[in-house]
Amino acid sequence: MTRRLSLYQQLDPETVLRAYAMGVFPMADHRDAPGVYWVEPRMRGVLPLDGFHLSRSLKKTIAQDRFRVTANQAFDAIIALCGESAADRTETWINPTIAHIFVRLHQMGFAQSVECWDGDRLVGGLYGLALGRAFFGESMVSRATDASKVALAWLVARLRLGGFSLLDCQFQTDHLRSMGAVEIRRDAYMALLSAALGPSAGGLLSDAPVVTGSFGALDRLGAADPPDAGAALVPPSGKDIVQLLTQTS
Repeated sequence: MTRRLSLYQQLDPETVLRAYAMGVFPMADHRDAPGVYWVEPRMRGVLPLDGFHLSRSLKKTIAQDRFRVTANQAFDAIIALCGESAADRTETWINPTIAHIFVRLHQMGFAQSVECWDGDRLVGGLYGLALGRAFFGESMVSRATDASKVALAWLVARLRLGGFSLLDCQFQTDHLRSMGAVEIRRDAYMALLSAALGPSAGGLLSDAPVVTGSFGALDRLGAADPPDAGAALVPPSGKDIVQLLTQTS
């Protein structure tokens, strides 16, 4: 079951960040809803970063670089795509209020996206919010077979390399369960969230939050060691992602 909290017409970044730090998040009844409400699930979906299920077929798709995968290159387009109606999802909960606040949070460095491309066509991806060592997955979308699964795999690899400890999926679904997500009680979730926020928790609840996980660590995977200011970064490949996902801690 889900407990709804108060209804708000407008959102501001500070309120949203504090809400996530307390285990609640905003949703809308439908994409044209005039307002949003706060949700506090009694049962929470999370994907343990060391429990991601990489199937043989998905492993092959990733290793072959079937999609070009980027991060934060098309945030506005990803949130718009997630909010669109589709044959397999005629209604979404992303209304203009939520889309607007997440674009602002992206501009502030908190909201992040992963994009999958087929040539120059955006065919899938996901977006979410990074606070401390927690990543709150908001929505993912696919317009090509396995695009959202590939985006999620790249996200898990990115979070593992960046020192994150919590991937919040909000609600459990069959799709997420097949990828390794589990459902836990709210008290267990709050313990994981508190550990993920760590020393930054005080700042999260008073002033601007401090992001301690490195969402961009994966982008520096091909950097020279020590760093060479004149050297170009080599983007990670699908084989790099498979290696990150299959290596033991």
